[in-house]
Amino acid sequence: MRKTGTAGRQQMKEIFLPPELSREISEIYQALQEDYIQVAEDIGLTCSGCSDNCCDSYFLHYTYCEWAYLWEGIRMLDDAQLDRIMARAEEYVRQSREILEREERPVLMCPLNEDGLCVLYSHRLLICRMHGIPATLTRPDGQLLRFPGCFRCQEIVAEKYENEVEAPAMDRTLLFRRLAGLESRLLGDRRHMFPKVRKTIAEMIVEGPPRVATPRCEQPGEGHDSLVR
Repeated sequence: MRKTGTAGRQQMKEIFLPPELSREISEIYQALQEDYIQVAEDIGLTCSGCSDNCCDSYFLHYTYCEWAYLWEGIRMLDDAQLDRIMARAEEYVRQSREILEREERPVLMCPLNEDGLCVLYSHRLLICRMHGIPATLTRPDGQLLRFPGCFRCQEIVAEKYENEVEAPAMDRTLLFRRLAGLESRLLGDRRHMFPKVRKTIAEMIVEGPPRVATPRCEQPGEGHDSLVR
């Protein structure tokens, strides 16, 4: 497998998902898929024949647990496929930074997309899975947010409903809370010590698996955390 990351990585430690947390992420994704299918069927939304492609949407991801889960899937790829993906990811990062410097939103194809399909479909992340249908989210302060869905969904809703709030919507709140709880269990009581994640999939690929600096108390001879090694 192609080497990833930057110099000095030997001073870092990788964050691994224990099997029970990996299974729980899969359960969260399965619950999301069931809700997604129900809302899409109620609205009449299908991706079949759509000229758009949600894989060129600029998504940011915010958890170490999903980053580690993504790399569980990446490690299943053969070297040739990983080299192709890495090259596309590096180009994505370069282009997206140039576009963002112009204060524009990047519209670039995800490096995991080959021939119109995601090569890590079973390991795609939460935001990738929920894009398309209307959704709501109740913030911790009680404010209710509503997301209209993809362009095609918005067209269908506009034709079928007088007001968009009448259309069925998936409630993201519980799913996000479950994912946040899983993140807390992964990082433990030192979660505040970890740098915040705010990365595209391309950046997660280029930077390699999630790693953090090894605290002095965990230097050789002082013991090691079972989730990071």
